Amino acid sequence: MALQAAGRQSLVDTVVDALRSQLTAGEWKVGARIPTEHALAEQLQVGRNTVREAVRVLVHAGMLRSRQGEGTFVVSTTDPGDIMRGIQRAGIRDVLELRIALEAEAARLAALRHRPEDLDRMRAALDAVADLADAEGVPDSGDLELYADHDVAFHKAVVEAAHNTALTATYGWFSSSVREALVSALDDQAMPRIVHGDHRAVLDAIAAGDPEAAERATRALLDKPKRAVEALLADH
Repeated sequence: MALQAAGRQSLVDTVVDALRSQLTAGEWKVGARIPTEHALAEQLQVGRNTVREAVRVLVHAGMLRSRQGEGTFVVSTTDPGDIMRGIQRAGIRDVLELRIALEAEAARLAALRHRPEDLDRMRAALDAVADLADAEGVPDSGDLELYADHDVAFHKAVVEAAHNTALTATYGWFSSSVREALVSALDDQAMPRIVHGDHRAVLDAIAAGDPEAAERATRALLDKPKRAVEALLADH
């Protein structure tokens, strides 16, 4: 399978795509060792350095793992990038429903596991959000991007306070979609305004170490925009 070169970086990308296709097609099973750099270079008719860089990309993506002196092994035949692209194509309602699932559990765990520095990050994010909004909680149209950054920082701080590495990694992937949906909602007059008291309720429940209250407060916070989106969808 010869690959046409069109500049070094694009050639690496092409090799990444070729190897990813072989992985997702099940050519190599999970746990199996993939062919050597030399064998792959011959198969794809590219240089070994190009293969090495492509393999490094897939190691970083979590599909492969290199073991010193043993070779490179398959960790997953599912490309996390495909999952993320699916999330990015999702509508606002889908994003909100996933947020509720992730953040409600994160808040519950955060109430049990938080550390003082976690609360400090939440408070700093909420203070920054409040500084950008008027008395009714509405940000200036020129500050929507920055406002969204601080709002998402609060939610990420809640998730990180759960001290669950899998949850933190999943939300880290997801947070760009959260931010995109938030910016859209902030610019939509049909969507409810963000109420800072709702965020404070989440923070207060976590700080008090009350997992049930933290979960309830998070669900209540995110249920408002979800119901607004559902009403808009019903109207259309």
